[in-house]
Amino acid sequence: MATLLRSRMTDWTVAVPVLAVLVLLVTWGRDLPAPIIVVVAVLLGGAVLAAVHHAEVVAHRVGEPYGSLVLAVAVTVIEVALIVTLMISGPEKTQSLARDTVFAAVMITCNGILGLSLLLGALRRRVAVFNPEGTGGALATVITLATLSLVIPTFTTARPGPEFSPAQLTFAAVASLALYGLFVLVQTGRHRDYFLPVDSQGRVIDAEEHARPPTTRAALVSLGLLLVALVAVVGDAKTVSPTIEAGVAAANLPHAFVGVIIALLVLLPETLAAARAARRDRVQISLNLALGSAMASIGLTIPAIAIASIWLDGPLLLGLGGTQLTLLALTAVTAVLTVVPGRANVLQGGVHLVLMAAFVFLAASP
Repeated sequence: MATLLRSRMTDWTVAVPVLAVLVLLVTWGRDLPAPIIVVVAVLLGGAVLAAVHHAEVVAHRVGEPYGSLVLAVAVTVIEVALIVTLMISGPEKTQSLARDTVFAAVMITCNGILGLSLLLGALRRRVAVFNPEGTGGALATVITLATLSLVIPTFTTARPGPEFSPAQLTFAAVASLALYGLFVLVQTGRHRDYFLPVDSQGRVIDAEEHARPPTTRAALVSLGLLLVALVAVVGDAKTVSPTIEAGVAAANLPHAFVGVIIALLVLLPETLAAARAARRDRVQISLNLALGSAMASIGLTIPAIAIASIWLDGPLLLGLGGTQLTLLALTAVTAVLTVVPGRANVLQGGVHLVLMAAFVFLAASP
């Protein structure tokens, strides 16, 4: 076991976060040449992957559905850090960044990750099987959170434009936290079995592979490295944020596409984890990851942004436009029809992936 632990301590998932923090200390507050920016960006991506890897180690130790919860929260912390960092770096250009990133996260998780998981699960045994009670409850929570935080601001009249008044924003933040907290209690408490993988007859099966879980010591080491990786992500994102925005502008893409890039960056490891679970015939774990990430993205990001808005200048635009509202409504209806039977084939997976492609295309060419 000592040899195994030493091996863990020397692989890239340890080296990259530590190196990223060291580079952060050297580059903080300086104007950097392009080659150094590229190095920082590579380390940023590596730190994101390392953070989710260490979250998976912790998740394997605590088991399902706690594992999916750990991954979702870790990814959301990264997302919130990137959003707040970019908003602080250029508040006059990032009034809608939180909305764009959260909406992108919902589209990517509820269409991209969910669709890919169903497609891989259906290809494995013709029909992907999952628990409609747990998945349906998670989907209902996601739809409610998205409506409260992203749809309602478009139609409120207390403030001009698609934004909340301070009182409305406070209510949305508290409601988001309450709903997310209630879901976590249900997922990890009396209805935990609703979120465990099931076989073709709907019987709960073992959610974990037979691989031995890590020791408590190894899990604690990964927890510490997870915190180091998150610090690296926050700091290095601050360093490369001007380059991200400049690249979007140079490509003649809408500024809202910055939010899509952030969501794609932080959710890529989550996508890989969901795909691995689907290939192991654990589609329920994949759906836990997808919907849990969407839920955490809204339920934790909106309260964090509400607090940050106290010292940020300018309005906070949260309401979606017409095209976005249409995509969200179509996603909600399609997801309900997909989840209710508790079984899905390649068609349902393909439909969600097409919706994901439509979102990315319309984000780049509105």
